[in-house]
Amino acid sequence: MSEIYLDYNATTPLDPEVAEAMRPFLGEVFGNPSSSHETGIIARQAVEKARGSLAKLLNANADEIIFTGGGTEANNLALKGFAFTHADKGRHIITSAVEHPAVTEVCRFLGTMGFEITVLPVDGFGMVNPDDFNKAIRPDTIMASIMHANNEVGTIQPVEEIGKICRENGIVLHCDAAQSIGKIPVDVMMMNVDLLSVAAHKFYAPKGVGALYCHRGVKLINMMHGADHEQGLRAGTENIMGIAGMGKAAEIGTKYKVQSTKDKGQSTKEDVPCTMYNVQIKTLRDRLYHGIIEAFPNVRLNGHQEKRLPNTLSLGFKDKDASVLMNQWKGIAVSAGAACHAGLETISQVLLAMKVPREFALGTIRFSTGRRSTEEEIDQAIEIITGAGRSEIRYHYIEKPVNEAMPNAGIAAAPSSAVIKKEIRLTEFTHALGCACKIRPQELEKILKTLPKPEGRNILVGTETSDDAAVYRISDEMAILQTVDFIPPVADDPYSYGAIAAANALSDVWAMGGKPLFALSIVAFPEKRIPFEVLQQIILGATDKCAESGISIIGGHSIEDEEPKFGLVVSGEVHPDKIWKNATPRAGDVLILTKPLGTGIISTAVKRGYASPEAAAEAVRVMMELNKKPAEILMKHDVHACTDVTGFGLLGHLKEMLSSGRFDAELEWKKIPLIKSAWDYTVAGMIPGGTKNNLEFVSSMLNIEPGVPEMIRLLLADAQTSGGLLVALPREQAATAIKELVNTGISSAAIIGKIIPGNSVIRLK
Repeated sequence: MSEIYLDYNATTPLDPEVAEAMRPFLGEVFGNPSSSHETGIIARQAVEKARGSLAKLLNANADEIIFTGGGTEANNLALKGFAFTHADKGRHIITSAVEHPAVTEVCRFLGTMGFEITVLPVDGFGMVNPDDFNKAIRPDTIMASIMHANNEVGTIQPVEEIGKICRENGIVLHCDAAQSIGKIPVDVMMMNVDLLSVAAHKFYAPKGVGALYCHRGVKLINMMHGADHEQGLRAGTENIMGIAGMGKAAEIGTKYKVQSTKDKGQSTKEDVPCTMYNVQIKTLRDRLYHGIIEAFPNVRLNGHQEKRLPNTLSLGFKDKDASVLMNQWKGIAVSAGAACHAGLETISQVLLAMKVPREFALGTIRFSTGRRSTEEEIDQAIEIITGAGRSEIRYHYIEKPVNEAMPNAGIAAAPSSAVIKKEIRLTEFTHALGCACKIRPQELEKILKTLPKPEGRNILVGTETSDDAAVYRISDEMAILQTVDFIPPVADDPYSYGAIAAANALSDVWAMGGKPLFALSIVAFPEKRIPFEVLQQIILGATDKCAESGISIIGGHSIEDEEPKFGLVVSGEVHPDKIWKNATPRAGDVLILTKPLGTGIISTAVKRGYASPEAAAEAVRVMMELNKKPAEILMKHDVHACTDVTGFGLLGHLKEMLSSGRFDAELEWKKIPLIKSAWDYTVAGMIPGGTKNNLEFVSSMLNIEPGVPEMIRLLLADAQTSGGLLVALPREQAATAIKELVNTGISSAAIIGKIIPGNSVIRLK
């Protein structure tokens, strides 16, 4: 079965007629529309034909259409172009709490340029109250920006009424109509708008092209400077192929459009009936809704019941995680909130503004139907979502002896020949990866500060520090060291996941200068969703990794859970006078990192189906590599401070190293080892959840020199980095230590910076 596409609010496929209209501009029609020869004239005619088609669709005049590079550019041109032109008349702008980032971010920017922005609240349906709008008007209010229909929940705003208020008060109204064109009538005369933004790819036209309707008499300043294109408001040679496609899409939309005015420029009061197309997508949307609520009666509908786009269905599944649901629904393309926000772990601003309860907001899925949707697809989607059509996963087995120590880990042994082949994708069963699930460091710090400090002279390391383990003195010669690490899958293969989880837990012992003695397993497992053979392989991977470190898993505890999670409690020993702490560097120390960064970036690319097999294999290799060898080598040197780099990223863990407030750290970004493919995946946006929180955690102490690439910040804050040791030791010992590490096979080990006197600043140069 091919994928059932129910994400038309994110983007739409090219209409076949649109594709055909674009085809000539791939070859024979290649002229510059600014040229005066015949080839150029043909191109100009295509642009003007499209301008006329879009104007007809919007009930505008052709000269009021300005072509742009997309809806976002149109919003920028409208808001900045008008605000900067009329700043002498006033600097107050009104917008709403549910606008798309293409509007909210522009308003935020204008706020930094001396403009005052009033953000109107919305009701529980996501709708602005015109009375609130009226009350927000001030003598210096020059413009407002209120979207036509919301991209996440589909609620249609009372733009016509707000437009009348604006006309009465001499305020220019901008409207982001990216979602409404092609779904409901968009008539600029009836709506009383002065500026209106269009995104072609939202109504079956190509990406990378859009338009701004600018009412005659509204003056804007251009945001792009160059040749005098688009009435001097948009420099740059027109994207003829894209514009021709958008024009054809507008022409198709006009066929369905029921005129809402008797004559151009004269509004009617009559209601505009739905077109056959809108009836179809609404019928399919409602069919999907009723099929889902029959199985899940506690599902919450987000958005207005009636005043909503006919294709949009935003549902909150109580006490569920949206990304986990999407992973379960194989073969359906939907979005968790707005598509532009994919990858973030936070509740969307739209749902927050609507005050959607958290237990529903985190499980909100947006479905959106379109022209290609069929009854058969909707029924198949309902079967998948409700579980009725979910086929049992078939697992393949290869022969490999099962470790006899398995029963000691609390799991009954399976047949000795049964081992899962790399078929299951474990990352599909979890909302986030590995250490990316950590609690935000800012919030964790607040909680820890409220706890009473542990008392007792034998407690050598406790909760009062950010060290990797607790240490308790048994005698003058020995202390017990204990740590716990518990993560959801960071690799698809069960065996590899278990090995990585074990390597992470063991790393905390070596990062304290200790030696592991034994381990206990901690298991959370969705036994109704994943066969027990998979759990067997997870624990086998951990058991083998522990054996590689010279210890055994001798017990454990397990619970049933919706997501698989696995970890170890590791007990070890360390001499009381030789404990490595993470906050005790000294001025003049050199910083050494023993593993390359980027594993979280690549793991995220794996989860999204974007990573190459080679990159995935390299990330798994790095994550599975024990820190035993580097720790044993570094124990021969005078280590002043040490930590392993995991969920808080290199920058977060370095902040903890500088927590005494007496030192700064200088990092040379070009010397920091990176997995080669991680850079490309960072550029592609494969950023683990929590990475931006990590950056916020260190932002107040981060000093970045000019010339340092922006992407390096994300790599250094990677929330799923899987742990090399970050070590501070005397400069005179650094070269010898690096040589010993490299000679032992730790080829990525490198000197990445130094510790200098200061007050907890990380200088990146």
